Amino acid sequence: MEIHISTAQYDEAAAWLRGRSRHAPKVGLILGSGLSGLAALIADADEFPYAEIPHFPLSTVAGHAGRLVIGELAGVTVCAMQGRFHFYEGYSMQQVTLPIRVMKRLGIETLIVTNAAGGLNPEFQVGDLMLVEDHINLVGMTGVHPLIGPNLDEFGPRFPATNRVYTPWLRTLAMQAAADVGLPLQRGVYIQLSGPTFESPAEVRMLRGFGADAVGMSTTAETTVAHHAGMQVLGISTITNRAVSVLDSTEQPSHEEVIEAGAALIPRLTTLLLQLLQRLATHLK
Repeated sequence: MEIHISTAQYDEAAAWLRGRSRHAPKVGLILGSGLSGLAALIADADEFPYAEIPHFPLSTVAGHAGRLVIGELAGVTVCAMQGRFHFYEGYSMQQVTLPIRVMKRLGIETLIVTNAAGGLNPEFQVGDLMLVEDHINLVGMTGVHPLIGPNLDEFGPRFPATNRVYTPWLRTLAMQAAADVGLPLQRGVYIQLSGPTFESPAEVRMLRGFGADAVGMSTTAETTVAHHAGMQVLGISTITNRAVSVLDSTEQPSHEEVIEAGAALIPRLTTLLLQLLQRLATHLK
């Protein structure tokens, strides 16, 4: 059953955080599976367990610490989700995306989303970073969409366009940041499934036929809600496993593999994000 969240509930969560944090964040940051360690770099941090924030769900997945961390990173005041929520945990899409609208009510206008993803593109390798240029919200297309239900006009229109979800100038900034530090950056289309199973070989072949380069169980609902609210959005996928397209292959993806690969990717992603935030800081002044 879909759970709808009111503007008053978003405002209550935002007011709770505003009354307890010393900072006024400008950029939201969502850290995916295995990537929560990046939050340790946030200086002068205020940390809030999700269990204490009004109306927040709880993150139940290994590799998701379940805290909101607000502080300074590379000259920018950020609000970082140290772990996210997923539809497969039993939450509604409005619960999954609740933090996005709370960030908006805190005054955040820029959202950077990271995720762990399976590589569908045969040219991708485990360890690659992929700049999300576009997405396929397969879960939303099949009827589980975060904007279903009463539209909250305070955030955005009833029928938002989605041809520019990932902000062009932010994508350019990310490519420039990657070039600055000599870091290869793939580009492609991300597709979201509901999970929690990894894809069957037939599904992998189907998803490739759709034109997707990476697949995961998050992100498109979050970025759709952010775009609906008028936020500037950037998405980065970490390729933590190769999608298996051959029937009866002995290769088998696992969450442990995702966590391990995510940990190995942290230095690379950290370098990119820090350089990106340094560039972004000049735009926010």
